Amino acid sequence: MIQRLSTRNANFEAALAQLLALEQAQDERIEKVVADILADVRLRGDAAVLEYTRRFDGVDAASAADLELPRAELDAALQSLPAEQRRALEQAADRVWRYHEKQLLRSWDYTEADGTRLGQQVTPLDRVGLYVPGGKAAYPSSVLMNALPAKVAGVGELIMVVPTPRGEKNPLVLAAAAITGVDRVFTIGGAQAVAALAYGTQTLPQVDKIVGPGNAYVAAAKRRVFGVVGIDMVAGPSEVLIIADGSSEPDWVAMDLFAQAEHDEMAQSILLCPDRGYIERVAASIARLLPMMPRRDIIAASLARRGALIETRDLDEACALANRIAPEHLELAVADAAALVGRIRNAGAIFIGPCASESLGDYCAGPNHVLPTSRSARFSSPLGTYDFQKRSSLIEVSAEGARHLGAVAAILAEGEGLAAHARAAQMRMEKA
Repeated sequence: MIQRLSTRNANFEAALAQLLALEQAQDERIEKVVADILADVRLRGDAAVLEYTRRFDGVDAASAADLELPRAELDAALQSLPAEQRRALEQAADRVWRYHEKQLLRSWDYTEADGTRLGQQVTPLDRVGLYVPGGKAAYPSSVLMNALPAKVAGVGELIMVVPTPRGEKNPLVLAAAAITGVDRVFTIGGAQAVAALAYGTQTLPQVDKIVGPGNAYVAAAKRRVFGVVGIDMVAGPSEVLIIADGSSEPDWVAMDLFAQAEHDEMAQSILLCPDRGYIERVAASIARLLPMMPRRDIIAASLARRGALIETRDLDEACALANRIAPEHLELAVADAAALVGRIRNAGAIFIGPCASESLGDYCAGPNHVLPTSRSARFSSPLGTYDFQKRSSLIEVSAEGARHLGAVAAILAEGEGLAAHARAAQMRMEKA
């Protein structure tokens, strides 16, 4: 069901490379379809959006304006939730908000002795588009994790797009939009929604950045419009890597492996542990618990395809291996988890101790669940408030500063053969 590996084996490096390999080649058919949709929406605007919404979602609207949900419908969805569900959504939103408030970048400046002032001005993005999967797939947590950091940052307008196949609206998603203060919601999806946000139409205004998860068509569209607008990231399959020392409940570890594997058949779940006996106990838990899982077929396929139980020499080697793998989620299910945190350099989110299940991070712990995948944690970070802020450098030069800085700039400009640059600096030196 799930392969066993050992770092002591001579073929371990080859086996690890195969385990981590993920076919990155884009489906040419998907790319062609997406390219055509983007071009069509850019050319025809609302008319193209309406046509694709009719074709792909089975929703026939007279105008794009009819696809916008009134605020009253969002509020009604919130009011319709069972009390327990609404309470959980509000508690999660509060925790996410409070965490992301601490990420706010601040403007700053300093003045040098000659009166030259230098600094940084931080401003929010003007308008952001949020893509949310719709229909039977309910992802209110995605609304919280993408909308709240934008609101904390002070984004001027947040526009959400969510497909409603055959007119099916998910009340949890709409309630989450109400709680987070999303400004406008349009019931469109797919590459056509990404195109509408990126280029703007007669009804949908162009945004500055697009965030949020979607299927292969949405991912391909986001990748293609990057540069016209910003995007959060192009995410790959979900991942969890667990470092265990044998002190945690084997059932807990098995269930945490399941929690990632149930996303889809390409999700990856890996255990690193120096205790061979404990690995066997986790394997026994997997075999016993799997038949009870509603999504057992998906879990089984994921574990068989991309999962592994890996025996390491010790915890030091486990940490070094974790840094090479650079997982989206890293759980430290060890007795002294705090001692290992400083050894981890590459991970999207680090869950410290056996009680910190990854699922808490997905929904309500507070940190963002939009995380780098496919080893990109080596060079990128979780989505945060800072992703919705811009930094502008401030340069105010005094007359005295123009003399000192001008001399340096002129020498360097002449060295680069840029005479106008040098002369622009020298003119100010002469005036001063």
